Amino acid sequence: MKLLRVDMGTERIQSEDVDEHYALLGGRGLVSALLSAELEPACDPEGPDNMLIICNGLMAGTLAASSGRLSVGGKSPLTGTIKESNAGGTAGLALARLGLRGIVVSGVSRELKVLVVGPEGARLEEASELALRGTYDACDRLRARYGAGVSIICIGPAGERRYLNSSIQVTDREGRPARAAARGGLGGVMGARGLKAVVLLEGGVKPSFVDAPRFRAASKAYVQALKAHPMTGNVLTRFGTAALVGAVNEMGAIPTRNYTAGSFEGAAALSGEHMADLQAGRQGNMTHACQAGCPIACSNVYNGPDGKYLTSGMEYETIALNGSNLCIDDIDVVALIDRQCDDAGLDTMETGATIGVAAEAGLLSYGDSAGVLELIRQMAAGTPLGRELGQGTERFGKSLGVTRIPVVKRQALAGYDPRALKGTGVTCATSPMGADHTAGNTIGMPGLDPLASSGQVEASRGSQQVMALFDSLGMCIFAGMPAADPEVFGLLGEMLAGLYGGEWTPERVMAMGAECLLRERRFNVLAGIAEAEDDVPAFMRTEELKPHDTVFDVPREELARVFDFSGTDDKE
Repeated sequence: MKLLRVDMGTERIQSEDVDEHYALLGGRGLVSALLSAELEPACDPEGPDNMLIICNGLMAGTLAASSGRLSVGGKSPLTGTIKESNAGGTAGLALARLGLRGIVVSGVSRELKVLVVGPEGARLEEASELALRGTYDACDRLRARYGAGVSIICIGPAGERRYLNSSIQVTDREGRPARAAARGGLGGVMGARGLKAVVLLEGGVKPSFVDAPRFRAASKAYVQALKAHPMTGNVLTRFGTAALVGAVNEMGAIPTRNYTAGSFEGAAALSGEHMADLQAGRQGNMTHACQAGCPIACSNVYNGPDGKYLTSGMEYETIALNGSNLCIDDIDVVALIDRQCDDAGLDTMETGATIGVAAEAGLLSYGDSAGVLELIRQMAAGTPLGRELGQGTERFGKSLGVTRIPVVKRQALAGYDPRALKGTGVTCATSPMGADHTAGNTIGMPGLDPLASSGQVEASRGSQQVMALFDSLGMCIFAGMPAADPEVFGLLGEMLAGLYGGEWTPERVMAMGAECLLRERRFNVLAGIAEAEDDVPAFMRTEELKPHDTVFDVPREELARVFDFSGTDDKE
């Protein structure tokens, strides 16, 4: 595998072999290593010295289940921390088929460019005609120019305007830019480089195995474990992550009216079950794989009331932040919000949280669907108010004098109230990347009382380590669900041994996650991120959350132990 280095200022493009320092790193692990080695942690994330990393994981290009995930990284202009944002879609596999582990983008172009990468090499092309176009229009034009089989990584007007809540969109198997590396404002980092899109042409490189039969046997057994697991073989396949709406509402942890309550009276109308009923009548699809080789197929293709395609990948977090959080109980409205955000290149979670504080400030009323859609339109159009909203939840909330601002390290919480799901709260408080549920969600963890304060640090530590591992492998974090079984977890080591050779004990495999987390923590220390920022929003320690009347009461001194891996079981 090779790294492609692109200097947008000089337009110099170099391909190099992945050296010994990075040979057994992929995805989030590679992002953390490259940024730690090559970026000054104290640099201005909105300035010319930041860099954008796009890479796949260690399993990319193989038949390992759900192994085509894409990691995008840089220093976040939203949080000021190290950042890796993860997306599905086709780009991870497309990179592998071009013989690439990743692309490192530095420098700044004064003109908008498209990077085209193919089997014969890479080139930068002028892209002024795509300026400020939505991602759907831009991708249609790029596919018409380069072919329907290309994979595209692109930004919308939000990224070009360098909004702090801007996303990077990735095309799915149908060529729609419906998969998002959403968090941390990395769309703005891409926009600051002058890069509108990366177009990956079709390649034919196949992986080289040290022991192909060993890999195939382990991979096949892992797929069977996924199909046998009740979540990955049934619930997620039928309802996607929208299945969590009812469960999280029942737990009392769903954000409602800017996190003033943990349950929403209109939750049933937002549920995966209701979505499935609607889509059955509209010829939508509740069992959709956003990438090749995914047996879970937890994505969806959402058709509107007219029976025509509206959006794809309607996730729980989008539904929670733009549904219950804003007191909107019309799933079609939430789907339209999702489409508009994807098209503009906006993080749906940050957007919903920002509008939530806007409603608390009286800028609009909770439940005002038209008002919400208008604010998103203004962000896309770049009006003065839209640009202010694009600065994210904390900055916009403070400008309005709001005190209940649901963020950690300036990034919005993503759909799970820490007062009722305390292990995930610990993760959001301590993750090196801000309030990110995908860093280590403890929902449904056996034997863990989500309302108790005890055991949450240990649960978060183990979950964060596993999530960092799967992000480094390039595998979907849902593919990690059956790996709680030690025998299934051991199959990961078997696959790595078959692919790369050597002995991959469970301890060595798990160490990948811990090492990634510790690199991220070291980067943040050098960037000046204070340990005092490792906490939930202050109001969550004092305001009781209905219906359980709980506060977040995991002691601060306990949070400081999350990344102490000494003396802990390697696989918790």
